[in-house]
Amino acid sequence: MLSLLLVVGLLVAVFVGFNIGGSSTGVAFGPAVGSNVVSKLTAAGLMTAFALLGGWTVGRNVIETMGGEIVPQSEFTLIASVGVLFFVGLALLVSNTFGVPASTSMTAVGAIAGLGVATGTLNDGVMLEIISWWIVAPILAFWVCAVIGRYVYPYLDARFAIDRSDGPLVELRTDGGFPRPRLAESTTRRELVGMVLVVAIACYMAFSAGASNAANAVAPLVGNGAIDVETGILLASAAIGVGAFTIARRTLDTVGNDLTDLPILAALIVEIVSASIITFLSYLGIPASLAVSATMCIVGLGWGRATRTVKLGDAVRGEGPEVSVNALAAETREVRPMGEREDDLLADDLFNPGTTGRVIFFWILTPSLSALASYLLFAFVPL
Repeated sequence: MLSLLLVVGLLVAVFVGFNIGGSSTGVAFGPAVGSNVVSKLTAAGLMTAFALLGGWTVGRNVIETMGGEIVPQSEFTLIASVGVLFFVGLALLVSNTFGVPASTSMTAVGAIAGLGVATGTLNDGVMLEIISWWIVAPILAFWVCAVIGRYVYPYLDARFAIDRSDGPLVELRTDGGFPRPRLAESTTRRELVGMVLVVAIACYMAFSAGASNAANAVAPLVGNGAIDVETGILLASAAIGVGAFTIARRTLDTVGNDLTDLPILAALIVEIVSASIITFLSYLGIPASLAVSATMCIVGLGWGRATRTVKLGDAVRGEGPEVSVNALAAETREVRPMGEREDDLLADDLFNPGTTGRVIFFWILTPSLSALASYLLFAFVPL
């Protein structure tokens, strides 16, 4: 019976990792796929490799937090672990079905917290620390990118802006007997360097996603000693890879095409800031959401870009001209003085409020579902 329950637990962990792969791949590689730098297949392969690297290194700290600090390890009986993981996977499946990159860390912590509240063993101090970082991280992401957008982005755009040309970046030259790659006629060296940076930083985001999210799939099983940390990381990474190659196609479309049409320079800034915040929190052992941080970076960068047309005090109070993150799409090469109106700031449709509202709704819904279902199970069903 115990062996059968362990098999069920491993299958549920794979189910969770599968859904994590579907969600996190869209967040990490959505901009790269949306700008036609890499294919969905290539994005899935890179996601798998770098998620494993992140989980194997920094991710151990997050597994330790979720596997025995939110609630005692003694509470993670095998059947309790299966219940927690099942509700995490179920909530993520709902989100992925609608093509929305959910917050896997918040969903997993919600399920564990539901167990802790039902059994009266929740570590309030650890939970308060985690929730505090959940509030601080998106605010920090917003304001860091808002400052960059208001004071730095226009100068970077004027000096280093990278335009994506039509067609492939490189082509195979077959003359001379051996095929060898060369730049396509429409590709500039600056564009090639920019595309390489986009992919490299997307891999960095995949690393940070693995560091933060591998724990979400296997922490309860590691916490109760059913599997060791190394086996858990390998299992989670393999499941993440399966999700990246399958259901991630929908979240890649949402982030890469529906949510935003990021200029390449803006995508680089968003990826660097959001991945750095999540990697830092993973080092501290705090499970945090890459999806939330990345989207707040997009909003902050656009807000900062748009508010260059007004004084900072007026922008904070909501006075002055209409502010919209559509401003990010205005890649003007001439930097105008602070406070001077730019007529083309709102020209392009960068930021889709409807899609963003849907994403935020599911960020709230998925951890709420997992926490409530977990609480009801452990409070009213004798296990």
